[in-house]
Amino acid sequence: MSQPYYRAETYTVRSSVGYLIKRSHALILEALEPGLAAHDLTYMQFSVLMSLRDRIALNSRDICSLLRHDSGALTRVLDQLERRALIERQRSTADRRAVELRLTERGRSTVAGLVPMVVDTLNRELGGFSHAEIDELLRLLNKLISGMQDRAGGAAGA
Repeated sequence: MSQPYYRAETYTVRSSVGYLIKRSHALILEALEPGLAAHDLTYMQFSVLMSLRDRIALNSRDICSLLRHDSGALTRVLDQLERRALIERQRSTADRRAVELRLTERGRSTVAGLVPMVVDTLNRELGGFSHAEIDELLRLLNKLISGMQDRAGGAAGA
């Protein structure tokens, strides 16, 4: 970008990309939470299960970084998921000090059962968009994330 987009004199929160992303995230959560609650899950619990399913984070440190969640609060989430036999903690074979997280068969089944509800909800919320517009939105969000991760030295997670 050759010229800065924002200017201090004209900046408003409603034109802030950060605010708009955070607001859309909050509204998506609002739409998803009733369906997750019907299965006695929170959005954070579901996010952990999906992170493990998609293998984008396999330990608590990576999940904290990816989801920007407090490590103490995440430990409680992991404890709840483990008590429900949705995940298991295992010592790493490469490093006995490290603990890896894995979905159990019950966890995989739970996620598989919830994905259709999530897909239906997202499709409903994106109903006013064409496929091309959604593709472009995803492309631009990924470009934003990639650039931010590059500037942060990759520390922002996957």
